[in-house]
Amino acid sequence: MRRSHDEFQGEPIPGLPERLPVGERILWQGSPLWWDLTKRVFHIRVVAVYFGVLIACHAAMQVMETGTGLFRAILSPLPIALIGLGLLTFLGWLSSKTTIYTITNRRVVLRVGIALPTAINIPFSVIGAAQLRLDRNGAGDIPLSLTGRNRISYSSLWPHARPWRFQTPEPMLRSVSDAGHVAEVLSGALHAALGASTVPAPGGISAASEAGPPSPAAPIAGAPSLDTPQVANGIFS
Repeated sequence: MRRSHDEFQGEPIPGLPERLPVGERILWQGSPLWWDLTKRVFHIRVVAVYFGVLIACHAAMQVMETGTGLFRAILSPLPIALIGLGLLTFLGWLSSKTTIYTITNRRVVLRVGIALPTAINIPFSVIGAAQLRLDRNGAGDIPLSLTGRNRISYSSLWPHARPWRFQTPEPMLRSVSDAGHVAEVLSGALHAALGASTVPAPGGISAASEAGPPSPAAPIAGAPSLDTPQVANGIFS
């Protein structure tokens, strides 16, 4: 079963295309910080420097070769640079607005996608480890390494994937506010579900329980049981 983009406007719970089963509850929901996402994913600062260098070189050549005034030489290519930076900013903002991360007491769900919204469902039973990267402002990333052979493709996850992990893609809660608190929520949920300490720490990976995976999360709306991360346009599957 698939759902169109318009059907996401009628989500019974924001970020979740179906109601949760009995016994499952939301512990945390959030979206990426749009400016952090724009800086880290779309590299707007690097692009701004690139445009600045091009404009400076263009202006210098124009002044030396044609005698054009410096202000006019700078102003000529400026609109192209502003349009490019504006598009990247808009993409960062739109990516943030169309993304909702959800942590329940049984799974992590990433509702992502601009043109084709997709729900990525990750049961705790397939989370092998979690890692926390913190920025000075308290925001940060929480990548999740998955166990087993089944993987979610990097293209399906991007930009909500740990950079450069193409062979073994890792879903990532990206640029979330108060990432330390979010990591504590996830750690507590994993501890309760798996019966082991799984406290993510900056720069360190924490392994999940070795006592065996828990029972898979209950299916939603008649969907099959979940033993591996699933991707569906609009529903858990």
